[in-house]
Amino acid sequence: MIKANICLGTSIKVATPAKDTRRLHITGSFVALACVVFLSLIQPAKAMDIKEVTSPGGISAWLVSEDTVPLIAMRFAFKGGSAQDPAGKEGRANFLTAMLDEGAGDLDSQAFQERMEDLAMRLRFEESRDNFYGSFQTLSENRDKAADLLKLALSKPRFDEEAIERMRRQIKANLAYALKDPTRVATREWFKTAFPNHPYGRASSGTVESIDAITAQDLEDYRSKVFAKSNLKVVVVGDINEEDLGKLLDHIFGDLTDKAQLVDVPKTKPVTGGIQKIIDMPVPQSVAIFGMGGVARKDPDFMPAFILNHIIGGGGFASKLMEEVREKRGLAYSVYSYLNPLDSAEIYMGSVATKNESIAESLDVIKEQLKLMAEKGPSEKDLENAKNYLTGSYALRFDTNSKIASQLLGVLVEDMGIDYVDKRNALVEAVTIADIKRAAKRFMHLDDLIITVVGQPVGL
Repeated sequence: MIKANICLGTSIKVATPAKDTRRLHITGSFVALACVVFLSLIQPAKAMDIKEVTSPGGISAWLVSEDTVPLIAMRFAFKGGSAQDPAGKEGRANFLTAMLDEGAGDLDSQAFQERMEDLAMRLRFEESRDNFYGSFQTLSENRDKAADLLKLALSKPRFDEEAIERMRRQIKANLAYALKDPTRVATREWFKTAFPNHPYGRASSGTVESIDAITAQDLEDYRSKVFAKSNLKVVVVGDINEEDLGKLLDHIFGDLTDKAQLVDVPKTKPVTGGIQKIIDMPVPQSVAIFGMGGVARKDPDFMPAFILNHIIGGGGFASKLMEEVREKRGLAYSVYSYLNPLDSAEIYMGSVATKNESIAESLDVIKEQLKLMAEKGPSEKDLENAKNYLTGSYALRFDTNSKIASQLLGVLVEDMGIDYVDKRNALVEAVTIADIKRAAKRFMHLDDLIITVVGQPVGL
């Protein structure tokens, strides 16, 4: 759950009755941060010098020093996301993302928020099924004081009853809204159908009943077991040198426990045999989520599968699904696909949304294109175009400090190596048609396609 984001001087933090008395104007410090963020957005991309830094206390991080803008961006992750939530307490990790800036140490919720505002720092947390993520950004001049707040949030959150109940109401309101969102319902049902009796099949954001069951002790149990040095990955980009970063790492993360206590999440695969599930919802447009098994991130066939997906549904208007479903037939406005290699399962997924009368034909066209690619593969021209786009656009992922930090954290979490950014385009260029056909035959089994449709589809 991402609860707050400050960008270019505009706060979009969700207001709740208990926070109505807080200052809603943007302070001069926030305006200063906004200006610096804007300047960082227009800096030209440079060749990156990624260094691995180890603090005196043994905490490692990747660093890209950039002193042209007085700003520091940190991204970090703890292994162990919503898959660590126990049955009956689904949504615990999600709940925690909402609580870490709601008071820590001797600062209650309002004091903590006001301190963040005074320092013009950005702090947000979010979870996935496998990881718990943090994002921290501050002006160089406020670095040490902002780091004090981040340390408190990670090591000494308060979990005050008033804040917990306020966030509980907000989360339950979000869940109620999600139950009326066809895409979110279809996605939730897809995972529930694909992974029965597995943590991946549970509602990662929780349910009304599970959110009601979560206590302050549950939140502290997650924090104390997951927030540990042994499963921490950190990337820092900006105005800081190696020596100062080492001190900063020990200051922020040094009080965390040494070793995480994670519940084992068994390896699994989506169920096979093919399933189509329809969830009735009185809306004019149906949403379909489709998927099957995929390819692991470190599998030798991942890059061929990645390029194949770009050709099929990951390449925007240049993809086969967009061409066949939208441009040629006008059946849907949006259709796409993507690889989703989780830690304990590999998935290939996609989605299409269209009016109820067109969803059946849209799915038929999608199945036809998937079958065609599985049996014949793409053309040489398709492969050439995909390579040109994927290699040419890669640099755009690194054109701001925040993007650099986010991209490098992904590489670090996936354990692809500090030199992956330098090697990546060569890996794309090395893929052949034969590689793609081999990968397609490995994972594109249309008989195992799982489809969940939410709406009132005609003809299904």
